[in-house]
Amino acid sequence: MKLLPVLASITMACCAVPAMAQSFQPEARSKYISRITRDSVIIITGTTRSFTVDSPEDQGPVLTNIDVSMLGYYTDVSIKQLSPRRGVSIPTYKVMRHGIVQKDGPARSGDELHVTDGLGDGPVRKIYKVGAQEMALGGELEILQPAFTAGAAPRRLEIKFTAGQRSPDATVRIQFPAVVNVSLKNTLVNVIGRGFVRLDSLPLQSIGRTGTNYSYSKVGDADVSKAADGSTIITLRHLDLRPDNGADIILIVEEVRFAAPGKPDIKAEYTTAQPAVLTSPSAVAAITVKRGISDFAREPLKVKTYIETPELYTGASFRWAATGNPENIRLMQSLDNGKKWTPAKAVIRDGGATVSGLKPGMLYTFRLDVKGTGPSNTAKFFTGKMDISGFKPSGTDNTEVINTAIDSLYNLGGGTLLFSKGEYNVRTIHLRSNVYLYVSKDAVLKGMKGADAPEPTWFSDKKYRSGTSPTDPGPYDDPENYLTKQDVGHHYFNNAMFTGKRLDNIKIIGNGLITGNGNLVNSDKVMSNEPDNRADKIFSLKLCTNLEIGGIQRKEDLWYDAEKDEPYYATPDGGKDFNTDNMLKIERGGHFVLLATGTDNIHVHDTYFGKYSTGNVRDIYDFMACNNVEAVNIYSKVSSDDIVKPGSDCSLGFTRPATHYRVRNIIGDTNCNLFQIGSETADDITDLCVDNIYVLGANKAGFSISTNDGAHIKDVHLNCGHTGPIHARSKMLRTTAPFFISISNRGRVIGSTAGKYTFTESGKTRNELLVKNVNIGRVENIIINGIDISEVYSGSSYGGKRWKPFDGTQRRSTSIIAGYSLPESSAVQGGLDFRLPDGRHTGYIQNVQFTDVHIQDMGGNPADDAKAAPPELGVGQYNVGNLKTQPSYGLWARHVDGLTVKASSFNYKQRDGRYAIFLDDVKKAQLSGLKMVKSKDVQHVIGLKESPDADLSDIIYYNDTWNNSPQPLKPAELVKTP
Repeated sequence: MKLLPVLASITMACCAVPAMAQSFQPEARSKYISRITRDSVIIITGTTRSFTVDSPEDQGPVLTNIDVSMLGYYTDVSIKQLSPRRGVSIPTYKVMRHGIVQKDGPARSGDELHVTDGLGDGPVRKIYKVGAQEMALGGELEILQPAFTAGAAPRRLEIKFTAGQRSPDATVRIQFPAVVNVSLKNTLVNVIGRGFVRLDSLPLQSIGRTGTNYSYSKVGDADVSKAADGSTIITLRHLDLRPDNGADIILIVEEVRFAAPGKPDIKAEYTTAQPAVLTSPSAVAAITVKRGISDFAREPLKVKTYIETPELYTGASFRWAATGNPENIRLMQSLDNGKKWTPAKAVIRDGGATVSGLKPGMLYTFRLDVKGTGPSNTAKFFTGKMDISGFKPSGTDNTEVINTAIDSLYNLGGGTLLFSKGEYNVRTIHLRSNVYLYVSKDAVLKGMKGADAPEPTWFSDKKYRSGTSPTDPGPYDDPENYLTKQDVGHHYFNNAMFTGKRLDNIKIIGNGLITGNGNLVNSDKVMSNEPDNRADKIFSLKLCTNLEIGGIQRKEDLWYDAEKDEPYYATPDGGKDFNTDNMLKIERGGHFVLLATGTDNIHVHDTYFGKYSTGNVRDIYDFMACNNVEAVNIYSKVSSDDIVKPGSDCSLGFTRPATHYRVRNIIGDTNCNLFQIGSETADDITDLCVDNIYVLGANKAGFSISTNDGAHIKDVHLNCGHTGPIHARSKMLRTTAPFFISISNRGRVIGSTAGKYTFTESGKTRNELLVKNVNIGRVENIIINGIDISEVYSGSSYGGKRWKPFDGTQRRSTSIIAGYSLPESSAVQGGLDFRLPDGRHTGYIQNVQFTDVHIQDMGGNPADDAKAAPPELGVGQYNVGNLKTQPSYGLWARHVDGLTVKASSFNYKQRDGRYAIFLDDVKKAQLSGLKMVKSKDVQHVIGLKESPDADLSDIIYYNDTWNNSPQPLKPAELVKTP
């Protein structure tokens, strides 16, 4: 079968693309229109809060009235009077007001909707009076798999409801027919993407991490009641529907079974609380129950890692609600869209079937033939990768063609879209569940200007879009404004090359090239640009599951050859394979190559960043509030921000903990950190295992762990072998600080408040914000093994030579472990007038272990620097540079409870007058099996301040230079400062 006829039949059968823009989307019918009578259209009028990125931040409530330019579009074209007459073109709509055509602006009561033939120059054949009714905009109700088989085994009934406008303290009512048994025990609910709980557990569900100045103490309340007609009404109260995360309510009713055919309805409505109390019209969706099998469906391909085999596309599986008579069922197949049917060679069980040996490159249609009830509904499958060329991409903008192709595969039940040789220019591609994008070796996807606009929001974010000022009150001005709790790039998701929300099973794979092409913005001032230049990310995924981005997977470990300045795969025989043609190449990613937020089960692998161009890129892989993440074989030639970054922010309108990261073979050069937990740390981040890192340059830290917003970061391991065998020693070169493990008092979470205080610290006056109602974060159980570190200076090649040798002008810092302490009340002008919720005044970093860590610092600091007293970190001051100069060249630790350093060494290139190690307020320190150099300019090699219980053993120091006159450490070589 030729491909083009196949694609034509797919488009006709599956896409249902309207031929005319005037066509009507049925699911949107009630959003702006309350009802239509024979001679009137009653529109919905009301108010809401809605900010675009350009709206004034003091903008008040806005009207929800439909714009006159869209009134005809949303008027029900199924009404006979609006249907085109035989031989007459689709009608044109005009809104008249006092005899004048209205081009834009809100429709009003008293307007007239004129219906004419052709392009508007024909006779007026219908006039509708426009009336208005004060209501909330209509919501959307969808039943997933609405077809049931009468008498079949019970299965889940899943519905999605999305309110037509945003509101705090909203109420949602969903009415189920009497034939559906609904209770608090058998129904699961998911509110704005927070996760599923049973209805009776909704009041107990976590609201996430917040400060005390937040108006919600629970996600909501739920009750179930019976109506007079026997139907069941679920009422959900006190819901915060200000965030727009896709479906506001997802309900799953367990064990639903229908005994007899019918078409019962489900209805849903909601009531807003602000800026006015308004109730929406009811959205209605129907369940279809038939005698014959009507829920026959193909199971989409679903694997963690895409590995192409001959059987991948030549077999398929199917499911349906079991009927108890598999012997009476035959699986039938058709290659001509259902004109001719033949039995398939299938294995059939009750409720499922599998078929194999299908011909590749064909569009199959399947159905079940059942004795006694006849054929089932149909399901389709294309046995191969569907080439985008069949959809005839052409011209300078391929966006719509690609989106149409993706929709086609989605309507087939999923599949793989192949980008064969060629260049494809795109603005914004809308990803769909179960649709894979395969970018072949000679394919290039290029970003264009004109991507989708950032989504409107309930709050304005103009109070804070970026910055690190210690006196900026913007993030705390409105405690409930979740948009101001992180930089601007994090909370807009539509403005990307590829975007998806609430999707499952998405892959972008292959060995071609994806580039932002210089049309993605990497600045925090992105929203100051013209509207067609506000895209700032390649991939944007929000509350999705099962995501893969990567090349053609290789099982060998990726590593780096310093002489060739290229990555290679380490072959089993110990060789180096420099062929990286399997890798997906990505470049010029703007602010983010990937921003994944609230997305679970992620696998990124075998990606090469910056092979052809190293400009216009900031963060590589940002995982915000994501769980079960695997990142393997990643090479980044150079970027301006973090390469792998787990974190947790407030961009969803709530916080979400993150756990279980497995990261392996990460190689790169960055203007920031190679691996960074934070800086967004609004919720807990735990269980992170990283093996085999090669830092080529990092102008902040090679390996950074920072909790700034109250999160508990726990169980972070480097080179413990949890992801597989350690195949080589990890290395760090040209880092400002090799390690930066810290706590600060930034506290950017929903419900946080801050005040400005003046206080004295180490003889210096500070005037800055202190967060008053968010607990100091925790860092616990950090284990670091097996790494060699040298050339400790800001030596990244970002923006310059690869690499500029150290000349004494570049920034330098020690490896840092820094907890946080609030100022003492006596040091604050007027005293410290608050107490944190848990009563702690100091946040200690707990249980840090360094084993087999070897650091050679550049050295060169004078002896006076041994007296340095780095300031406490705080609001707007949570980076390596904020700690100024440290009193030691090898390791500096403060506010630590449990520090073990063993089998390690500390050296310098040039004589350094500071301590090798300095501990300040460190409890339970154990230093053993260490080697270090003591400059002749200093008397002591280790400094201890308020660290009285330090246990030091088996420590050798060299005099002035490595290997010179080794001496065992004696108590006299210590300094103990009260």
